[in-house]
Amino acid sequence: MKEKNYLFVCVENAGRSKMAEAFARHIGMNAKSAGTIPSSSVNSMVAQAMKERGIDLTDSRPVMLDDNLINWADMVIIMGCSLQDACPAPVLAAMQKKIVDWNIPDPKGKTMDEVRSIRDTIEKKVLQLAGEVAQINRKK
Repeated sequence: MKEKNYLFVCVENAGRSKMAEAFARHIGMNAKSAGTIPSSSVNSMVAQAMKERGIDLTDSRPVMLDDNLINWADMVIIMGCSLQDACPAPVLAAMQKKIVDWNIPDPKGKTMDEVRSIRDTIEKKVLQLAGEVAQINRKK
């Protein structure tokens, strides 16, 4: 059975989606992330918060959301941004069948403690998703 591919999306691909991708990969999931309007670099406080968990984002760069990534993904997890405003209609149409919205606040402009709290929420959600996937796979 083919493993599922997970795409985490936020606006800048500099915070939430990068953390989710990193946690998912860390536990062995097939994961990528992208942004609708990517930043030039990963948020430095996000990188620091992830380093505290033993995950290095030094070489990670924000990526633009495109059709190839959407087609690759079995599930697209939106981190709480409005895709309707940022994505072209055909891209949205392709994603509709597989979107989940986690509605997580953007760490941009937040304090380090707030960034850590967002990181911890994302980590829990990724672990919960992995648990749901494992449960589904056991039933098959």
